[in-house]
Amino acid sequence: MFMLSACASTPGPRIGLAASDPISELGQDEFSNSRAVIYLLRPSDKISVNVYREPDLTMEAVQIGVEGNVSLPLLGSIKAAGMTAEQFEDDVTQRLAAVGLRQPMVSVNIAEYASHLVTVEGAIGQAGVYPFQPGARLSSAIAMARGPSRTANTQQVAVFRETDDGVTVAKFDYQQVSQGVMLDPVLEPGDRVVVGTDGLSVFWQDFLRALPAFGIFASPSNF
Repeated sequence: MFMLSACASTPGPRIGLAASDPISELGQDEFSNSRAVIYLLRPSDKISVNVYREPDLTMEAVQIGVEGNVSLPLLGSIKAAGMTAEQFEDDVTQRLAAVGLRQPMVSVNIAEYASHLVTVEGAIGQAGVYPFQPGARLSSAIAMARGPSRTANTQQVAVFRETDDGVTVAKFDYQQVSQGVMLDPVLEPGDRVVVGTDGLSVFWQDFLRALPAFGIFASPSNF
């Protein structure tokens, strides 16, 4: 008689402070547990630029171009990327005063963190490209993609990140991350997360699909 065994339960989390140090042997040195204390505007972000009592100069949602500039009335194309919202606000205020606007009052806010996209693929519930808020972590990316699939090898999670020296790859064990015993790194725009596949699980799924009696249990919707 053929029987299916129940899945083992997931180990509980470690109580206390979660791990925060990267593991060099796993390529994690470029990854951090710390959230940025200031935010610098990036290409693709959308900002609102409000000029008090000047509706013709107000922009509700202007996108920063790939070169880092935005185009504003009276001022034309000016640099925005690499500044904080407050720094850009001061820059626009000074520029408007320089072109003759009396005592300009400017407010700049981030309308959308459109630069913040992460790609999640591999043995995941729903692969795709997902927007995220600054400070989101690797666990957030996996959750947005509906978690690991039943064929996932959660000990083999690779994160690809662009650096000044090229693309770096780090390995994470999602089980250890979930328990708090491995760094759950803060995501950076453009990160790519790949969840590995458990070859043994794939073998058993293919095996079950080949058995008519178990076809209902091995349908794709159940994995």
